[in-house]
Amino acid sequence: MNIDEATLKEIEELKQDCIVLSHNYQIPEIQDVADFIGDSLALCRAAQRVDKPYILFCGVDFMAESAAMLNPDKTVVMPDLEAHCPMAAQLPAKLVREAREEHPDAAVVLYINTRIEARAEADVICTSANAVNIVRAVPEKKVIFGPDANLAWHVQRHVREKKIIPIPEKGHCITHLLFKPEHVERARREHPKAEVLIHPECTPEVQLLADHICSTEQMVKRAGESAAREFVIGTEVGLIYRLQKEFPAKRFYPLNERAVCRTMKMNTWEKFLLQLRERRNVVRIDPKVAERALRSLQRMLELSIR
Repeated sequence: MNIDEATLKEIEELKQDCIVLSHNYQIPEIQDVADFIGDSLALCRAAQRVDKPYILFCGVDFMAESAAMLNPDKTVVMPDLEAHCPMAAQLPAKLVREAREEHPDAAVVLYINTRIEARAEADVICTSANAVNIVRAVPEKKVIFGPDANLAWHVQRHVREKKIIPIPEKGHCITHLLFKPEHVERARREHPKAEVLIHPECTPEVQLLADHICSTEQMVKRAGESAAREFVIGTEVGLIYRLQKEFPAKRFYPLNERAVCRTMKMNTWEKFLLQLRERRNVVRIDPKVAERALRSLQRMLELSIR
């Protein structure tokens, strides 16, 4: 969809007091007008540098909650407040408390794709980009990790000196479960010169067939640094738009073109424009819960700098 000049002009005027943050999985139109595009960690860092009173966060609920925690003096809005991450819902705070009681000598490291109430029970959170480094950085030899069991497997594979305890046992991203080993095998037949980049939310069987395991931001970095001219992308298809836009001389192929996150796509162009204009979908978080959850978020940001 081409954005007409009148709409573009209106958007620029509305953005004078509002910064637009977009996750890599958002629709092309939103990516095109965003001030910053990135993964969860990059968006957290961008939120820290906000100098406008409003943040229009185009992603899912846990991401907007992070932005709200980091900017208590700003108003954070979303195109659709019902954009709830299904994986985040798989780990209630009660399950975290029970795991801590069962393993009192373990650190609790939770994936940022987790509801704020659960994150308030964590020692530190992580993203797919820094999960391995964060787990290495905590002093404990046992680590309770959730809610993505496939990311936990990826961490255990690289941090063998520690015991990773996944909670829940089979937590997952429904979109990344769409990738199967046969997709990788087909991609290698069809694109023999392409590098295969796989997200760590994919199953172990798929991860083992990858050339590189990457978060979305790491995929962007790899595409820019690699001498390869073709890449097979094993994550939500929205990232391919950004990759093709930033590296027009290279080719990017979806590992599975049906890998679409319906929740991310709830943020439609019409909803985006409405909230940029009206700013009614305000992200509201319990101050007491936010205070506790903020500590685990800030610790992640501190450890990520080291």
